[in-house]
Amino acid sequence: MKTLNDFNFNNKKAIIRVDFNVPLDENFKVTDNTRIEAAKPTIDKIINEGGSVILMSHLGRPKGVEEKYSLKHILAETEKVLGRNVKFAKDCIGNEAVELAANLKAGEVLLLENLRFYTEEEKGDVAFAQKLANLGDIYVNDAFGTAHRAHASTTIIAQFFSGKKCFGNLLAKEIESIERVLNNSEKPVTAILGGSKVSSKITVIENILDKVNHMIIGGGMTFTFIKALGGKIGNSICEDDKLELAIEILKKAKEKGVQIHLPVDVVAADAFSNDANTQVVDVKQIPDGWQGLDSGPKSLEIIKRIILDSKTILWNGPLGVFEMESFANGTISLGNYIAESTQNGAFSLVGGGDSVAAVKQFGFEPKMSYVSTGGGAMLEMLEGKTLPGIAAILND
Repeated sequence: MKTLNDFNFNNKKAIIRVDFNVPLDENFKVTDNTRIEAAKPTIDKIINEGGSVILMSHLGRPKGVEEKYSLKHILAETEKVLGRNVKFAKDCIGNEAVELAANLKAGEVLLLENLRFYTEEEKGDVAFAQKLANLGDIYVNDAFGTAHRAHASTTIIAQFFSGKKCFGNLLAKEIESIERVLNNSEKPVTAILGGSKVSSKITVIENILDKVNHMIIGGGMTFTFIKALGGKIGNSICEDDKLELAIEILKKAKEKGVQIHLPVDVVAADAFSNDANTQVVDVKQIPDGWQGLDSGPKSLEIIKRIILDSKTILWNGPLGVFEMESFANGTISLGNYIAESTQNGAFSLVGGGDSVAAVKQFGFEPKMSYVSTGGGAMLEMLEGKTLPGIAAILND
């Protein structure tokens, strides 16, 4: 796996695919600069070696050129994070981009306009990729969040950089962290899978059954399993067309010696509301008109024991509707257990949009070994897929 350490960037122009698809408020101010911060170590290393940097990214899902999706809106925040001036090209290809890139001096940074202003980006157009490639000497992919897309800037461009392409620090760390969980893990290995749907996690479950010792199932998908086992789930969310699949998963896990842990009790509510009436009930005896919205205290005690005994932990998905304060306790408790286990020497990887959001919201980020920056990309790696953006760097 080629990384930044395999190259000397002195007097070289590095064209870096970053993921600066950051949220903006109504005044076009960046509200969360995590993704820009995440790219900083790669940019700093190249500049400190006497190189210059050309940054390319998408922002949002524009239909053609849309001013609200212009990367000029993130210029000030990028300068602030990097602590240096950043030049801006009002187009990602064309004369201005070519001229600015050609005149870039060592230590300088150029940000290109939104790649997705061109439909060729998402189509993986070769001619468009070549125009981008012509701007730099070495191609660096540091955008894990888009590594599962075979777009021009994430995959196709790499073919023009034989022997001159590598992973940035962020993408290399993502790959190493997921590899560590899937293939180089210290046992016992525990995966916590939450969220609302079994269907969105089927392939992940099937792929990691061979890698884990314990699988904790929480969140809304619990109830598909409980109903399949003959439990009464009241008005809880359930995928009725996946009941047989749930039984099949439990059977496969048993055959492979994997212990699956379903909640034994839940916090049930009489409405999907923070102000609803609540009661703790047996997970298989949820009254009609009530729905399970968080893990119960007995379930959390069981989870705590498993997590504190684990050496490798994968967390994907919350245990309850953590966005509502009344149903956040399970997810917060889980975060505390993983933080404690990590402090005791376990390796913990958090990924998937909702669990990352929870980790950030409740301040757990610094207490985890690694928090993934790419939801869809991480899920596909956990499913055992080779991501096109990663394969493009590995194939030389």
